[in-house]
Amino acid sequence: MKQARAAFSLLNPDEVQSRGLHPVTFGLVASTEYGYGELEDFLLPSDTPALQRAVSMSQVHRAGERNVPSKVDIVLYEPGIACNADAYTLNRNHPELTIERILEEHEELALPLARQFPVFRKAVVEDIIKSVARENALFAIATALPDVVPSLVEIPWAFGEFASDTAFLTGNQVRMAFQISVACGREAGISRQKAEILSIAAGAFGWRALARELAGKIPMGGGLIPKGAIAYAGTYAVGKGLEYVYHLNSPYPKDLGRATYKAALDKGKQVASSIYEGMKSKA
Repeated sequence: MKQARAAFSLLNPDEVQSRGLHPVTFGLVASTEYGYGELEDFLLPSDTPALQRAVSMSQVHRAGERNVPSKVDIVLYEPGIACNADAYTLNRNHPELTIERILEEHEELALPLARQFPVFRKAVVEDIIKSVARENALFAIATALPDVVPSLVEIPWAFGEFASDTAFLTGNQVRMAFQISVACGREAGISRQKAEILSIAAGAFGWRALARELAGKIPMGGGLIPKGAIAYAGTYAVGKGLEYVYHLNSPYPKDLGRATYKAALDKGKQVASSIYEGMKSKA
């Protein structure tokens, strides 16, 4: 409990919230009114809540209109118009490719893009979940191999000195909950997300105990793979549950949660095996 309190004290939901609120501006280039409408509907579909659409539309500027800012974050072109090298053309038939390219080249804007323009939300949340799940798999394996991996430089944050990896993995899931909440247009914070955080804390000890038991029973380091896989799958299932709750405002069905965990466990085995082989190669 002391380690858990220390872990939680290092979480900063206000910083996550602040990043999500950073306004992202778009510049649109089209040849017709219809073309501008197509670009605007891509960024803010018709089912976007009216208030959010009004706010986000104030950050979208058509080329040639009055009071266009001298610089915008992202420039988006109508299909069929020659596009500048540092801008993007909407892929009408596969808009997900446009989303993917923008996010790849503007990683620092991913969180505010998801919050302010829901078309980016699914891709950003999925990336958050996979990234944190991989971090937890890496940590679960690395803490069992202190002689092989002297540092955890691949993980972008760390709590410091912990005897138990449960505190780190649970805290990392809470950090993920903050990010998903902000990406989904909600507020982040321990007091604001009490139910979700209590659920994360309650579930952590069960699957962490299972992971340790498996690691101890399989000889010659073989138990590290299921240990990492369970860390990955548990984190991924938590993330998908949070996404479901925030998107639909309803409890996460247990049968869906079990199916998600099972599928994530198979993926987690692949991820854990890759991490373990990479560690052995470095050693």
